[in-house]
Formats: sequence, structure tokens, C-alpha cells
Amino acid sequence: MSSTSLLSASGGPAKTFYNELTFLNVFRLVQALVYVGLAFSPAGLGWPDVPDPAFARHVAEAYLLFALVSLLLNRRSLPYARLAVSASLVVDIGGALLAITAMRDAHIGIAMMLAVNLSAGALILPLRLSSFFAALATLGTLGHTLLDTTQAGSSDRDLLEAALFGLAYFATTTLCHVLGRQLRATEALAEQRSTDLANLAQVNELIIRRMKTGVLLVDDANRIHQINESAWMLLGNPGADQRDLGQLAPELSRRLYHWMTSGKLDETATQLADGVPEVVPRFSRLAPNDDSHVLIFLDDTSLLSRRAEELTLTSLGRLSASIAHEIRNPLAAIRYSAQLLAESKSMDSTDQRMVEIINNHCIRLNEIIENILQLSRRERSRPETLDLGRWAQAFVEEYKQGNDIGADSLRAVTNSDTEVAAVADPQQLQQVIWNLVQNALRYGRMPGQPARVLVVARHGEHGVPILEVIDRGPGIAPKVAAQIFEPFYTTHEYGTGLGLYLARQMSDANQAALEYVRVPGGGSCFRLLLTPPARSPADAEAADRTATR
Repeated sequence: MSSTSLLSASGGPAKTFYNELTFLNVFRLVQALVYVGLAFSPAGLGWPDVPDPAFARHVAEAYLLFALVSLLLNRRSLPYARLAVSASLVVDIGGALLAITAMRDAHIGIAMMLAVNLSAGALILPLRLSSFFAALATLGTLGHTLLDTTQAGSSDRDLLEAALFGLAYFATTTLCHVLGRQLRATEALAEQRSTDLANLAQVNELIIRRMKTGVLLVDDANRIHQINESAWMLLGNPGADQRDLGQLAPELSRRLYHWMTSGKLDETATQLADGVPEVVPRFSRLAPNDDSHVLIFLDDTSLLSRRAEELTLTSLGRLSASIAHEIRNPLAAIRYSAQLLAESKSMDSTDQRMVEIINNHCIRLNEIIENILQLSRRERSRPETLDLGRWAQAFVEEYKQGNDIGADSLRAVTNSDTEVAAVADPQQLQQVIWNLVQNALRYGRMPGQPARVLVVARHGEHGVPILEVIDRGPGIAPKVAAQIFEPFYTTHEYGTGLGLYLARQMSDANQAALEYVRVPGGGSCFRLLLTPPARSPADAEAADRTATR
């Protein structure tokens, strides 16, 4: 029987079980030493009376040898503990009966020590097995007493003592088994509660460490005991040995002293270090009327501003969508009226130019409305596994069929030997690349030259699938490149400023990253880093073997 099954059956932890087995073996050694002391006692003492000293000494020596071996093999016998304890109890009972036979005067003490053996074994063995050994010990003592009664003429008093010892054996083994089971159950519960508390403390520590709000624990000596990552960054990334709040953040120390003395909180934002956002500190005692430790919370005002901005943008988006929807009908009427005016033959060139301007601005305004409505009702992405090489080839063919690009050049660049797999929504990916290609054909050209646009599908670092739209135009100035993904930002008089913003939004919805990369020697590159498909363990192992080659 394995130790795992034994421990699960007994219901106790391994350490307690090992201690019980050790106690039994140590007591057996002490018991054997008592037998040796009685067997080798000088004859002049007169007690105990040993009729056959040689036999008594042989019994004591054999039992002492067995006790030493059991103690030395204590740890090794743990996986087979029930078998080892059962065998040792058989030897204990036999040794006690032989000791009683050899040293009749000490039979009461020997019988009492045997009760300890049985009780210690009951802590480890099941109740039925421990009761069996109690019955075996009882039968042994009763049989020995009956034998003495018939041979030596002992009184009925000895028989009654043997019966009482048997009753004590059953009582002690049952009691110790019940107490041991309850003790192990209690220790198992305590160990489980300790594990739960440790896990809970670890989770709480992780939560506090990852909180966006800075948290510090400061004692009455103005020394920092605990600090989370956000507070560490808001304090300017101090060194590990810097724990004095007065030296680290004098303004925060001043506000803490003001709050502790007056009870008033200064809620104005302050900057605790150079290059970090402003914070609003809040203070709280760990216990009422206890100033020995104070918790300091640092609220990052940039996060609050960002949340307010997100709420504002959400509200403005809904408002813009509703306004755009209401504008569509009057705009359609204006454009239709302008088209009717353009068909008039009595208009001079000036009026025709005015009608053309009306049509152009109606087209631009309608495009803005379509982008706003598309932004407000954008559907959730439905990702699929795509081969970017084939997808890029199909996209270029479809774009050429649906749009007259004239003398401009548009082609796909892929590696036919390697599949570039990525996970994305094909419809939203179509919109993103269509927008980027449209911008490249419109703006990515040198003066007086046709546009040359490439759609490149390739692998990046660590096997990341990449889709790029590259042109050979004049490129984008660094100041402009920093703002091209902002909504309504455009440098063209007929641009809407929403195309690249929508492209990035749809890229984010597909767990992809859209970025602008300036091409050395002139030109622009809009790079889309997509998500690779999940690989099976066999595919990952094959890829690793290919990489090592």
C-alpha cells in the first residue's frame, strides 16, 4: 500500500502520521530497555523474582534488537505503515506475554505498557484492525492467566485482573482511534484553511499590486512599509532603499501631517515627481483612532481625465450619429436639386461652377455621414483563419475590377512557398486595406508620376503575420504622422479625417495593431500586425525543429 492511499484513508496529514509512527517506535525502545533492566537486575534486590534469568535475558535482548531495528527503519516503513504497525503489534503482544512469563512479579506493569502500544497503533490503524489486536492481547493475557491458574495454582484475582486489562485494551484503542481521527480531521481542516488564507493573501497582494490607484502603507515615523507598482511609478520610480516619505515626496508628507493634525483633506491635484502625472492623495487609518499606520491612496488624474474623455466621446458619438442620420434627407434633397440645376441649358459657366461646387461638397458631406454612421453601428468582428498571401492576391484583383486605377500600379507581393496564416474578420480586413489602398493611390504619388502601391503579406519577428500597404510617394511629415489616426484630422481639403481612425478602430476589434512606418528613400508604409492562429503542440514542435535547422 502506498503512503498516498494510506494518508488519504486515515485522513491526516503526512507530518502528523509520521510523528505517530515515530512515537510508537520510540516508546517500544523505552519498553525494551525496561525489559532489559528487569531481566538484568541484580539478584540481591529481590525484585522481580526471575525463575529463569537466561530465558528472561534472551527475551529482553531479542525485543531490544527488534525495537532498534523498527526505530532505524521508521522513515522507510512509512509507505507500508499499516503492514509495519500490524507486524510490530504482533511482536509487542508476544514479547509482553513472554516477559510476563519470565518476570511474573512485574506482570501488571508489563500489561500496562502493552496498553500504550495498542493505543499508539490505534492512532494509525483502522478501528477494526486495532480492535483485533486489542482482542488478541486480551486473549493472550487471559490464556496466560488460565495457564498459570492450572499450573501454579493462582487465584481468581489474577483472572479478574487479566479481564480488566482486556477491557482497558478495548477502551483505550477505541478512544485513541476516535481522538486520532478527529485530530487528523481538525489538522486537515486547519491546513486547508491555512492554504485558503495564503491563496487569498496572495490574490489580495496581486490585486493591490496591479491596481491603477497608487497604494502606500506609512507608519507614524513617516516610513513607507508597503508600496504597489502604481504608487512606485507615481513617486518617480524611487530606489528600494528610499523609504522616508518626507524625503521622497515632501508635499505628500506635508498633506499627511495636515490631515492627521486637522482632519481636513486637501483634494487639489499635485505632481510628486518630474515626468509623472498629477495625483489626488487620500488618507485612511487602518483602525479607528490608530495613527500608527496610515494607508495613502494616490488617484491618477490622467486616468480620471481619460475616463471622462471616453464618456464624452461616447456621448458625442451617439449625438453625431443621430445628427448625421437627420442630415441625410436634407442633404439628398440639396444634391438632387443641384443635379437638376446642372441639367439646365440656360445656365452660364459661373452658375455651372457653383452647381459643381455644391455637388462636390454634398459628396464630401455624404462621405462624412457614412463614416460616422459606420463608426456608430460597427458590428462585432467574426474572426476566421486566413492565408494572407492568397487573400492579398484576391483583394488586388477585386480592387482592380471594381475601380479604374488608370496608369497607377497596384500589385500584391507574397511568398508562394510559405503560408502566412492570420486570424481576422475578412470583411473588416477588407475595409481596412481598401481604405489604406485608396489613400495610397490618392496621396502616395510624386508630382506628375503615377502611383505605385504594394500590398505585402509576410512573416515578422516570432512568426507574427504582417500585412503592409506601401507606396512610393513623398511620405508623411513626422508632425503630421503623429496625428493621422485622430478622428477628423486631415490635410486634404476634401478629406474627412475618419478613414484612418476607422481603420485603426477595426484593427483593434480584430486584436491587430495598425501603425505608420516611414520608408527609407521616400514613401509610406501602413503596417498591420495581426494575430497568428493557435498552433497545436505537434505544429509547434515541427516549427521549432524547422527553426533550429
